[in-house]
Amino acid sequence: MHGKQLNPVGPAGANRSWDNHQMVPEGIRDFFAASAGVAGALIGLLFVAISVSVNRLNREEAPAQLHRIRAVAALTAFTNALAVSLFALIPGQKIGITSVVVAATGSLFVAASMLSLVRLRQVRWATVRDAVFLLLLAIVFVLQFIEGLGVIADPANSGDVNTIAILVVCCFLIGITRAWELIGGPSIGITREVTALVRSHRRDEVPGDKVPADEQPPAPAG
Repeated sequence: MHGKQLNPVGPAGANRSWDNHQMVPEGIRDFFAASAGVAGALIGLLFVAISVSVNRLNREEAPAQLHRIRAVAALTAFTNALAVSLFALIPGQKIGITSVVVAATGSLFVAASMLSLVRLRQVRWATVRDAVFLLLLAIVFVLQFIEGLGVIADPANSGDVNTIAILVVCCFLIGITRAWELIGGPSIGITREVTALVRSHRRDEVPGDKVPADEQPPAPAG
């Protein structure tokens, strides 16, 4: 009788209750645990990078605004990954609503950053590159928002949780790229290197059938 009072629905009902309580599949919980640790470490390193670059970030020039956008973009991406990973480890229906909230918040940042780029009124390669990264970040947030709604609507569908885990990895990659550009890390691109090689070849090239003017023989007198 005492056992029945503690568990009136029986063992089967207790198992069903635990299945509803545990949203994240057991096989992916280790990923979210590691992801939370990585996100926390990256956020700490980002704070150090921002403190070192604080003078450059506080300027009023257009390049400083681009650096501010990169700094906040990296922080937004890492915070997104950290929040989703931590709430995924809490039993219950947490990962779905967390994904929706952080995706909506991140989308607001992307919209504000896009408006900031428009306000700069500068069409340069750096500005276009920042706009492309913001667009990629917006796509990640939109997909995360959709998958979060999917988890809320159908908690038993582990496919949505796996997709959210992949989007967390995307947030890491975008955030690391933004942080690297924030600290002024070197960038070696195939297009830039090929262009520089071609220009260097053309500059050093001297036609064989032409003699430079300073080496021309003097004209005969008379």
